[in-house]
Amino acid sequence: MNPLFLTIALLLGSAVVIYLACEFFVNGVEWVGRRFAVGEQATGSILAAFGTALPESVVTFVAVVFGATAAQKQIGIGAALGGPLVLSTIAYATVGVVLILCRTQLPKTAAIRADFKNLSRDQGWFLAIFAAKIALGVVAFAYKPWLGALFLAAYGAYFWKEMRGESDIQEEELEPLKLTPGAAEPKTWVAVAQTLLALVVIFLASRFFVKQLDVLGPVLGIKPQLLALLLSPIATELPETLNAIIWVRQGKHRLALANISGAMMIQATVPTALGLFFTPWILDRSLLVGAGVTAAAVAAMFLAFRRGMISRGFLAAMAGFYALFVVLVAALRLY
Repeated sequence: MNPLFLTIALLLGSAVVIYLACEFFVNGVEWVGRRFAVGEQATGSILAAFGTALPESVVTFVAVVFGATAAQKQIGIGAALGGPLVLSTIAYATVGVVLILCRTQLPKTAAIRADFKNLSRDQGWFLAIFAAKIALGVVAFAYKPWLGALFLAAYGAYFWKEMRGESDIQEEELEPLKLTPGAAEPKTWVAVAQTLLALVVIFLASRFFVKQLDVLGPVLGIKPQLLALLLSPIATELPETLNAIIWVRQGKHRLALANISGAMMIQATVPTALGLFFTPWILDRSLLVGAGVTAAAVAAMFLAFRRGMISRGFLAAMAGFYALFVVLVAALRLY
């Protein structure tokens, strides 16, 4: 078999494995949220986001901590910037597209408007943190690594806020736990075990997916840091994207949006802290262009959500920002 075709086949196969594992993960994490009396918003933005953000965080950690060369460390910086880019464009667009394909309208109720206003607050905090993250990438000074602690503290504050939110997940009926389909109320340890096992599979399959992308990079003639920014995040953010598909199909768009929002907050803080601790954190032109597109996409959502603009078409249109990034990379010859 042609090596290129084999690589593509392995990419598709690992994507299928990730999707199936995500089915078990979202089912398990909902039951974990219920058993520990965690609100629906926090179930998506904290429990699910923490788990699905592990693949891209590991990519950054391995690259910046164990990278032997400056180029390898640059891959970690690219991954830290690429995650928010993919989440703010492709992941949100996926929610809109699935809503359209399922012929599901977002209800224009006061509760939905309140949900979107909550999301706008998350987007606002993300923009503030992201702006600081980019500003640090264009200057050099001796004590920059110490500022990584501030990004970890910022996520700690977000975690505390979400976990103190209203516990309302028990208002919705949940599907039976997949490991114990006959039990109306599964045991807590079984729900936790299913969630952790699914997470391990997601992690391993995501790492395998990224390795196949690394093989494609040289074939396509893409430099390492651009590969980390342009292609690798599509793989590492696949769990969030597939979770969104599953939850939207189940009519749980609130969980889908909260998962993306929570993952974005992790990506704005934890990988950045790692980059500050272990690299000079200097951004090249391709990373700055990606950061600019990400900020524009999030700013558009912030304004729309703040004004109560609830539209599946608007969400689907967020993919246009990713297309804009690809066009800019080609036009400016950043590859």
